[in-house]
Amino acid sequence: MVPRARNDSLKSKLEQDIIAGILKPGMRLDEVSLATRFKVSRTPVREALLQLSTMGLVEMRPRRGAVVSQIGLKDLLDMFEVMAELEGMCGRLAARRATKSEWDRLAQVHAASEQAVQAVDFDAYYRCNVEFHEIIYQASRNTFLANQTLRLRNRLAPYRRSQLHQNGRLQGSYDEHEAILAALKIQNADETERLMREHLTAQGGSLHDFIASLPADILNTSDNPVSAYN
Repeated sequence: MVPRARNDSLKSKLEQDIIAGILKPGMRLDEVSLATRFKVSRTPVREALLQLSTMGLVEMRPRRGAVVSQIGLKDLLDMFEVMAELEGMCGRLAARRATKSEWDRLAQVHAASEQAVQAVDFDAYYRCNVEFHEIIYQASRNTFLANQTLRLRNRLAPYRRSQLHQNGRLQGSYDEHEAILAALKIQNADETERLMREHLTAQGGSLHDFIASLPADILNTSDNPVSAYN
């Protein structure tokens, strides 16, 4: 029997590769190649892929094996709409419940993200952005809400990440975080909720800008997955 810790570690590594965009939507996940890469048998690889499929990050296709999940445009827009509401709710609760240490950590992460903006370092900013939002989820003091928000956020991660490459989006995201911090600091729950919700929906500018910003190969417009191991 394969140790559970090894299975969890393998699942976590693959999950992070998907979230970080290393394994892109539509890529085929070959069990043999993954087993070779991680120096394990195919059994833990198969189990990790099945776990990721229950999270919506991987799709198990008959006769084709595992593929990094793609989202159709309608579903993508629906998910962003729900995500905006979840983040708004997290912001509302965090404004009432955040501790001083959480506020201080948010301020530190925000300062680090400013350096990333100045350096036009998309990867560094994205890491700060993830931490910024996750601190707010935690500060909501609602574990169920935080977990559901994080799960949907991870599902949308490849799409959200691509938006940062739009012209001026790094600075725009930073400025929106600045406003969210100000609202949190004075415990204005209504304003924090509004800003968090609008921050999510503003990420792509107009609807057409958002759609145009997405690489064509990450939307579910084809049944022909690209292998991640060509």
